[in-house]
Amino acid sequence: LPTYFISHGAPDILLRPSPTRDFLSGFSGLVARPRAIVLASAHFMTRVPVVDADPAPDMIYDFGGFPDELYDLVYPAPGEPELARRIAGLMAEAGLDPAIAPKRGFDHGTWVPLMLMYPRADIPVVQIAVQPNADPAHHYRLGRALAPLAEENVLVIGSGAMTHNLSIFFAMRDEPAGPPPPWVTEFRDWLDDRIAAGAVEELADWRARAPHLRRNHPTDEHLLPLMVALGAAGEGARGTRIH
Repeated sequence: LPTYFISHGAPDILLRPSPTRDFLSGFSGLVARPRAIVLASAHFMTRVPVVDADPAPDMIYDFGGFPDELYDLVYPAPGEPELARRIAGLMAEAGLDPAIAPKRGFDHGTWVPLMLMYPRADIPVVQIAVQPNADPAHHYRLGRALAPLAEENVLVIGSGAMTHNLSIFFAMRDEPAGPPPPWVTEFRDWLDDRIAAGAVEELADWRARAPHLRRNHPTDEHLLPLMVALGAAGEGARGTRIH
């Protein structure tokens, strides 16, 4: 299976029409049905690699100020403890010293996009954490540890955002709609070019090389799942923008 990096959007993407919602709703038609999903969420943040082994994850409504109906939504997909232990073993073989979380709910970086992508919630989901204190190269190594899963019909997804600056977003939201500002498109185009070229070293050094990085990402956690997905695609992988 291929691997994917997706922008999961705000929780209310579930309630309002948008091209992104349409794209995520049609995602399952792009890839063969997996037996399980492993998802690195920008909202699962730890100091060391952690794998969620909860067999029946609860919901985490880790947001505020959104319509009340979002807090009633439930994504009842099961976990898969056996797969979680295998993932922890792969990470340990890679020298990453992982931990297993026996019980953790689905955060909105997981359940919001999956509710659109796989609405029947009948595919087991295992969440893995990102480490904001670690660099992009660490997350690429974490992803490389997961590469064998592609041969086992397990779909690896990094769930974050191409741009995630809430302070600027909220300051601009009352302005008339228009094209993205140049600091967004220039950053996106830089990432697109490096991903398409499989330029891992340049991507791993995005803090020094990417234009307008801190305007697009004041903190790294929403971009780190990209490196997990790229690593999980295997050595020499190159990416293609699909939306």
